[in-house]
Amino acid sequence: MEQVNKDIILPAYDKKSWLKSCLLGFFIGLAVIVPGISGSTVAIIFKLYDQFLYAVGNIFKKFKQCFLFLLPIGIGVVVGVLLGFIGVKQLLALLPFAIVCLFAGLMSGAFPAVQEELKGAKRTPKRMILFAVGLLIPVIVGCGSALLSTQEGGVGDVFAVVQWWQVLLAVVIGYLFAITQIVPGLSGSALLMMIGWFHCLVDSISLTYWKHNPAIFFIYFGLGIGLLLGLITFSKFLTYLFGKARHTAYSMIVGLSLGSIISMFCNGDIIETYQLWAQNGVRILDLILGGLLFIGGVIGAYALVRYQRKKDAGKNVDPMQV
Repeated sequence: MEQVNKDIILPAYDKKSWLKSCLLGFFIGLAVIVPGISGSTVAIIFKLYDQFLYAVGNIFKKFKQCFLFLLPIGIGVVVGVLLGFIGVKQLLALLPFAIVCLFAGLMSGAFPAVQEELKGAKRTPKRMILFAVGLLIPVIVGCGSALLSTQEGGVGDVFAVVQWWQVLLAVVIGYLFAITQIVPGLSGSALLMMIGWFHCLVDSISLTYWKHNPAIFFIYFGLGIGLLLGLITFSKFLTYLFGKARHTAYSMIVGLSLGSIISMFCNGDIIETYQLWAQNGVRILDLILGGLLFIGGVIGAYALVRYQRKKDAGKNVDPMQV
């Protein structure tokens, strides 16, 4: 018997839940910068995924209720994006493999929370196929971005002269990017890497660049329109889909989440580290530090998952004792 959604209710915030939603937004914002990170997976851990989709999809229909629910998430998104630009990108430049291992560990430790959504579901051929497809999508996208990265070499700024068709393409890319933000396991940054836009967009965010190439704002505008349309329409679609066939839909999402962990070690950014290893030899310190951070990430994320489970079961637990 297929499981369906119950009526979705947006909870009233207290201080603790408001901060939790800010943390969710932080990971969504971080996912914009760091390949492989999925903010939607964090939403599943916090049991806010259905509410998040509902609020985004009905923002115009029930503006006040949805806006108040999304406000702390939006604040967290801004903080996550800023920290991603300022801090995480610097750390990735210094210790790329170790930092990727940390995030992969966090995603691995959180994976049981995603898989738990299929608890009690019957394994049918249809669901197994959807799981396999979901597993392959982020791996193919990540490997595609890695392949493109090795081939593009000295390719310059694709927005040096903004063309009208690039603005139209930006709307489509913005829509696809929105899908990566609300479907667990997909990476927006990996998508942008695959089409060769990631580094150019990141490098374009500066006052100097804007002064010399103000036409870039047409690209931003196109991306923004596509992002807004994608968030609203695809959130509505997923809410409808979960209401009709939740276990079947989640079969693919579980595959996407698992595939995203694999893709963190195969994408346009991390391939540069492998190329350096091939030229100069593997740095043993990187492997040791990466292994320790991966284990730490798994333990930390799984502790959060267990804490959330016990909280949902009505038990009062200190997260430091999990």
